[in-house]
Amino acid sequence: MTDRDRAAGPRRRLRRLQRRLTLAYTLTTLVGVSVLSWLVIHTDGRSWRNAEFDEMLRHAAVSTSLIYYTDAGVQLDGLRDDESTRGRHQVSVLLSRTRIGTPAKGVADGAGKDATGRPAAGRAGGEARTPGAGRPTGAVRPAGPGGLDRVFTSGSRSVPVSGERIAALARTAMDEDVTVREEVPAGDRTAYAVARPFYHDETQETTGAVVVIGDPGLRMAEHTRLTYAVLTGSGLLTLLAAFTGHLLSGRSLRPAWQALEAQERLLADAAHELRTPVAIMRSSMDVAGTDPGKLPTHLPRIRRATDRLTDVVENVLTRGRLQDSAASFSPVALRLDQLVEDACGELPPGRLTLTLRLDESVVDADPALTRVAVRNLLDNALRHGRTPGDPHGGAEIDVSVRGHTVSVADRGPGVAAEELPDLTERFRSRGGGAGIGLSLVREIAAAHGGTLTARARPGGGAVFLLALGPAGQARHARAGAS
Repeated sequence: MTDRDRAAGPRRRLRRLQRRLTLAYTLTTLVGVSVLSWLVIHTDGRSWRNAEFDEMLRHAAVSTSLIYYTDAGVQLDGLRDDESTRGRHQVSVLLSRTRIGTPAKGVADGAGKDATGRPAAGRAGGEARTPGAGRPTGAVRPAGPGGLDRVFTSGSRSVPVSGERIAALARTAMDEDVTVREEVPAGDRTAYAVARPFYHDETQETTGAVVVIGDPGLRMAEHTRLTYAVLTGSGLLTLLAAFTGHLLSGRSLRPAWQALEAQERLLADAAHELRTPVAIMRSSMDVAGTDPGKLPTHLPRIRRATDRLTDVVENVLTRGRLQDSAASFSPVALRLDQLVEDACGELPPGRLTLTLRLDESVVDADPALTRVAVRNLLDNALRHGRTPGDPHGGAEIDVSVRGHTVSVADRGPGVAAEELPDLTERFRSRGGGAGIGLSLVREIAAAHGGTLTARARPGGGAVFLLALGPAGQARHARAGAS
């Protein structure tokens, strides 16, 4: 298994976790939106249903109030001109033949005459009936069982409810002396029905009932449009929730992604940096093994590789510390000039010309990280800043401290300011080498609210400037990065 395959495992798990979080967020939103949509649709449908029944109850109440009795019998002429029987509802009047005798002898038709042809009391002559207004009939039609006859039916017949069902509703309203409201079958759909009893004017006996039939489909169009709007809005809201959940889950997993990338960089740095000194030590040991007498000549090379290995381990651990939380960053007030002087004192002896110009300086910085940054600048000057033309490979290094800035100058091949971003990338160095020294210095400077810059040195060479932030800024810079 390659390193890429090993790294792909955690990445796949993080992507899978993001998908699961997105799905959970979407499903939670979908359940909430579905419940809310159901409540809205159900409440609106119930409101339309109640409004339809309320209107039918008003029609039934008005119709019963227009029915009255005279000496000639029950009078229905008031129904044919009233708005309650002209609307979209079907209004039927059913009369009990067992309670008032034969209806044909006591029902006045719309022309002001009863069934015997005599003028009905309270009417003067016969008025022409308005077409489509109602049908108060002289020839009374039986409406079904229970001794009820249908003596009036309005012009609207939009809902095909059977006569037996209408008669049953009227009988229930009369027997129980209550207003009945029900949903009744009407072919392949459902209709609303209201039955209200009416009474004889003198005896107050229940003599019949008014039955109003309504078609809910005519008034539920608004409810249907609302249902479509709610369902469409719910779908769009669910899609928006899925998109938002994906963004939020990605944002919540960002620290995990950053930690994974930091771990991969740390492992890559360690593998890359350790490869060279380990190879040097191994080759030296192999050569010394073939000729033990030459071991003393290889010991300096092995010692240098060991020192380099120690520096690499320290750099890798420092990078890991920088990528850790802010708890591992501990800036304190320290003497920058003394720290630089101590770091210069640790340089290996050899053909080295070192010039120090150290002004007294106090900065707010992490001592361990600052020491690593200064040491890496010095190491970079030793390795890549040797004086051209010196047969012994000597190096001329000038180190100065002024304010919050450390300057390290050499006489190497030099570096242009535009090349600095490439040099501070991982595994890039002057002279085509590879390493993490300068990139680590840049990260340490950024953690302290400072910068790493470079410029050409007059007379040849390069000058690297490590600027640390003023007192108090290091804490804020590190907190913002975290």
